[in-house]
Amino acid sequence: MKKQRQKAVVELIEKYDIETQEELAAYLRKAGFNVTQATVSRDIRELKLTKISTANGRQKYIVIKNDDTHLGDKYIRVLRDGFVSMNKAQNILVIKTVQGMAMAVAAAVDAMKFPEIVGCIAGDDTIMAAIRSADEVDVVMERIEGILNR
Repeated sequence: MKKQRQKAVVELIEKYDIETQEELAAYLRKAGFNVTQATVSRDIRELKLTKISTANGRQKYIVIKNDDTHLGDKYIRVLRDGFVSMNKAQNILVIKTVQGMAMAVAAAVDAMKFPEIVGCIAGDDTIMAAIRSADEVDVVMERIEGILNR
């Protein structure tokens, strides 16, 4: 039941902009799961969900897609260790890293499988990430900031 419920959590946050645990619990109840706020809180922690800001100023839960949770932690650590700053230029996100870390950070960003990122090119301390549209650059920047600040 737990696996089915957690699968439903991921599907719901991908489909809807869910801002609170109470909203998520309500969606889960509509889907037939008898949940408490404590259960939802545990699921959020176990799934390692994070929140990002949306275009309308609200927040929503997201999941970083990784094939392996342990590897996901490693990628997050690489991102945190190597990250210096980021700026946008149209639909390109330019990420500055510690010298010599750009390739590792780019590999970490690629492994996180953000749907908005088409791909990354890395030099020694600079990454150019191609984003599908200029509007989605802010979404990616907020998602990266969320990862860095949790």
